[in-house]
Amino acid sequence: MNQLPNCPQCHSEYTYEDNNLFICPECAHEWSMTEVEDSDELIVKDSNGNLLQDGDTITVIKDLKVKGSSAVVKVGTKVKNIRLVEGDHDIDCKIIGIGPMKLKSEFVKKA
Repeated sequence: MNQLPNCPQCHSEYTYEDNNLFICPECAHEWSMTEVEDSDELIVKDSNGNLLQDGDTITVIKDLKVKGSSAVVKVGTKVKNIRLVEGDHDIDCKIIGIGPMKLKSEFVKKA
């Protein structure tokens, strides 16, 4: 089965195709395939599949050891104002008491 893109406006996965347009039944947004191909937006999802964006607040879901230090980022630590980046560690943030860090999105959830 051919995978249709999520809605670029509300990120709904229930889109359908009508001739040359994609249509979202939840927000009624319509767009063409060329708009989807031109979009180079970074898509990062948390451990629950929620879409993350720059400036979001996240919560750590697993104790994370800080490389090169004896410090640990504990479960339940809230991190505000994240920034999304390319790569394996796709979240840049600043954790109070530890400093700047890069996190993997699979170990966080959107708050």
